[in-house]
Amino acid sequence: MRTLNVELAERSYPIRIGARLLEQPGLIKPYLKTRRVAVVTNDVVGPLYLDAFVAGLEAEGLSVTRIVLPDGEAHKDWPTLNLIFDGLLAARCDRSTTLIALGGGVVGDMVGFAAATYQRGVPFIQVPTTLLSQVDSSVGGKTAINHPLGKNMIGAFYQPRLVIADTAALDTLPDRELKAGLAEVIKYGLIRDLPFLDWIETNLGRLLARDQDALAEAVERSCHNKAEVVVADETEQGERATLNLGHTFGHAIETGLGYGEWLHGEAVAAGAVMAADLSRRMGWLSDADVERVRAIHARAGLPVKGAPLGADRYLELMAHDKKVSDGTLRLVLLRQIGKAVITAEAPVEAIRATIEACC
Repeated sequence: MRTLNVELAERSYPIRIGARLLEQPGLIKPYLKTRRVAVVTNDVVGPLYLDAFVAGLEAEGLSVTRIVLPDGEAHKDWPTLNLIFDGLLAARCDRSTTLIALGGGVVGDMVGFAAATYQRGVPFIQVPTTLLSQVDSSVGGKTAINHPLGKNMIGAFYQPRLVIADTAALDTLPDRELKAGLAEVIKYGLIRDLPFLDWIETNLGRLLARDQDALAEAVERSCHNKAEVVVADETEQGERATLNLGHTFGHAIETGLGYGEWLHGEAVAAGAVMAADLSRRMGWLSDADVERVRAIHARAGLPVKGAPLGADRYLELMAHDKKVSDGTLRLVLLRQIGKAVITAEAPVEAIRATIEACC
């Protein structure tokens, strides 16, 4: 088992990474306020892991409430969030109850938001079961639900008490979901860790083949990068926004097509290629740099072209991005491979040209 720490003073917490950690409920027990927990999962992950996970917790003397949500990005909304509150209230869970998110990024985001707001705040633990959630969304305390006009527009910053990333859970992950998670892994290399990008290019075949050592290394190095950024800028006032490389274009794709049509990682991959293209138009990247960004995503089996929504629709959707400040769109671009910047300097004509060229 590998351990990292997110150092946030009194809100610091560990990230445990390793195989078959779901079978070790003793890892969770020290982080509970009381012996009462509520495990929230979905109807895809639940049949795979819920019974055994709950049995392990109960064997540790814990009282467990189960809440099962419908699966998918299309259900990351108020009605589904209310299913969590319904379950907590029906079981008379109080503010000492710890919520445990057992699932991917949608489950983790929703449980985190529920924890931030139920009885004005209860503790929660992340147990991510997808590659994307293990390397990104489970760490850092960003929680949210979607709105028809924009992705993740309603939420809160609320840190977990513990993250447990069981790499063995990735064995049951569909290939499409595994590839989508690789988009977030690649992102860390592009924005701040060039040696990691070199490693990914060398080991991409092992990652796609689900080699356990390679996956554990990718999760650890991704979480190390994420933790460093979160510690420096917890509430995204500056540097943390660089973690959103490709996300402004990608969120436009997800919202424009309808949530769930493309997986989040797929949209981020296409968005990263678009960001690289725009960075070239800004004079920061070479043609060879853009091809490198395109090639690694293509090798990972990810989209390298955006959805054909039309430039006007993209720009309309991007205007709802959370990085918009005082009416000005700020984008995460690349000054060079391995160094991201946040800029409001991209001319709309250049953005439009990128959209038309890349979609």
